[in-house]
Amino acid sequence: MSTLPDPAPSVPPTPPVPLSALLAREDLALRQIAGPTAPDPAIHWAHASEMADPYPYLLGGELLLTAGVHIPEAAGSGTYFDDYVSRIVEAGGAALGFGVAPVHDSVPRALVEACDAYELPLVEVPPRTTFSGVARAVWQLMAQARLAELRRVTEAQQSLAAAASRPDPVPSVLRQLAQRVGGRAVLYGPDGAEIAAAGRETDAAGSLADLAAVVRPTRGPASATDTDPTAGTRLAAYALGTGQGFVLAVAAPERTSGDHTIASVAAVLLALLTGEHQSGTGAARSSALVRLLLGAAPETVAPLLGGGERWTVVHARPEAADGPAPDPVTASALGTALGSPLVDVDGDVVRVLLPAGREVAPQPGWTCGVSAPAGPREWPSADTQAARALARARATRTPLVRHGERAALSDLVPEADAAAHARTLLAPIAGAPALVDTLRTWLSLHGSWDRTAVALAVHRNTVRQRIARCTALLGTDLDDPDVRMELWFAIRQY
Repeated sequence: MSTLPDPAPSVPPTPPVPLSALLAREDLALRQIAGPTAPDPAIHWAHASEMADPYPYLLGGELLLTAGVHIPEAAGSGTYFDDYVSRIVEAGGAALGFGVAPVHDSVPRALVEACDAYELPLVEVPPRTTFSGVARAVWQLMAQARLAELRRVTEAQQSLAAAASRPDPVPSVLRQLAQRVGGRAVLYGPDGAEIAAAGRETDAAGSLADLAAVVRPTRGPASATDTDPTAGTRLAAYALGTGQGFVLAVAAPERTSGDHTIASVAAVLLALLTGEHQSGTGAARSSALVRLLLGAAPETVAPLLGGGERWTVVHARPEAADGPAPDPVTASALGTALGSPLVDVDGDVVRVLLPAGREVAPQPGWTCGVSAPAGPREWPSADTQAARALARARATRTPLVRHGERAALSDLVPEADAAAHARTLLAPIAGAPALVDTLRTWLSLHGSWDRTAVALAVHRNTVRQRIARCTALLGTDLDDPDVRMELWFAIRQY
């Protein structure tokens, strides 16, 4: 049994073309006249050569095309054809195509006998069919096979993702995987015991368990493959990336690059399904959630989250205002970058809760607001601080803004009262988001027309027109510093 991962393939991942598919093309009129027909030879590419010894120029898997220019006149009475065919077979050639005319009127009988002896499929290419036409047909069939394989993999990925969201995700993923590869899928636990399985039974169960044991060690290979000699079954095992010793093993009649991709997707999903809930950290977070829902005080729950007594709240929004809203995967990646799995997506804002001792650095592509360190009972206040810091960061086009330690004016006014005042004061322009954004940016940049225009990516005259419109709708004098201060206070609460 092989204990090493598969070496790099010597053929491209595009599915090969069965020789029978090429023979079925009526426009080519090809005819197999020697060599075996079963199993159906697989053609990976077509190559024309008139070399007497084509071995150095073959990679394996070719349909070698020749018009017999290299054949000497006395070839039929010696070992020329045996030597020629044996070298093609030694190089891994899949089949030989012989072009009839203009050099030869028919395929040499000695070549037919040599191909039969060495079991190399020999195809007669009629005079009206060019070698370039044969090569083009091979690539067309390969493109069709590639498209079909991509469609199969895409459909399998979608079905696996849907299975992972079912109430019984692990058995559902295994069932879908077994169905897609036409074999059996087994999930083994850290102790080597079979946790769940799906698909038809196989005589290679013992070999499958042995292969799973190869990749189970923490420092073992991430995956391994083998073939069971008795059952003739292809085997593959994948260590789930959880560090807990879980292994996915697959037995199937054949193993293609598409099957490997499908199994790899299933391994990732199973790693997510087993890793989080089997680890102590994941169990502790689940326990913390349950206790909060059942009425436990935050300070009694916080130790289960793995942090200290004080925490920091981060609010983040993507820099691109016109981009898509953050999804759970994007939010999780941000949490990983900040060093915390405690992530929440709320519309366009991602909130992250992390221990106060961890440094929060600017994140590429994000605008962040960071609260002051707070104990569990002050988490709601810290959440408000992070939201205000994010608003300031967006207004000033700053990647990251931290909440100040000293009390701000907004901290002296109850949040509900401040929000009500902001809604009343800004009501005349509330229906025009462009005016609100322009006023916020203009105030944050101390009334600079040019800097506001650059920040909003508009012409400075557009800024002047919008501010003039704000002045008219609000019925106030924006040159008055007291008015500006009041508006800035209001727009931060808005």
